[in-house]
Amino acid sequence: MAYVVEAHELVKTYRMGEVEVHALNGLNLRIAKGAFVSVMGPSGSGKSTLLNVLGCMDRPSSGTILVDGVELGRAPRKHLPRIRREKLGFVFQQYHLLGHMTALENVMLPLRYTNVGQKEARRRATELLARVGLGDRVHHRPLEMSGGQQQRVAVARALINHPAIILADEPTGNLDSKSGDEIMDLLQALNANGQTIIAVTHDPRVAERTGRTIILRDGCVVDEVIRDQVGV
Repeated sequence: MAYVVEAHELVKTYRMGEVEVHALNGLNLRIAKGAFVSVMGPSGSGKSTLLNVLGCMDRPSSGTILVDGVELGRAPRKHLPRIRREKLGFVFQQYHLLGHMTALENVMLPLRYTNVGQKEARRRATELLARVGLGDRVHHRPLEMSGGQQQRVAVARALINHPAIILADEPTGNLDSKSGDEIMDLLQALNANGQTIIAVTHDPRVAERTGRTIILRDGCVVDEVIRDQVGV
């Protein structure tokens, strides 16, 4: 089985004054290519730290973590932005769209830092907006769209560089139940087409729609629920 994430004895320690806080404490984890995995746990369990390490926002203190074959702890810092850009797509609870830009421009934005030309970037973004059901909202700005529509723009933006993994941080957290269900429908459809997705969530209804739920406590994996053999 091909694994897109492999973590072994992963430790992340923060120093707060004279106190060391072990946000990740010898965490071991493997996630298969094509899996849809949710990560749950109480506050302080290490969910956000794990997401930050996976997303190249933070570096482990010790242990190893490989994302799509790249060992993040050994990658030079100057290479981390390129790894984020090429291998990862991000979906946030707050959407993080630029209000002065149209949906099309927001989706094209990650391609500014690549060798993809303007014409190709526009083509990709237009296709992705149609794919997420926003073909008629291409020229709308965020304030002209509902929360669910804004999150669809964010999903399209996350896909623009053909990432190995989509990292979703509370992707339905700011949405009403109907819009949240629609976003989960979209993520499940993307996963059915082979996209690997890792979602951090507090919502058991979201977790139940993923193939596997990993439960963290005190910086370690303490339990998991398997609903689909993909990702085991």
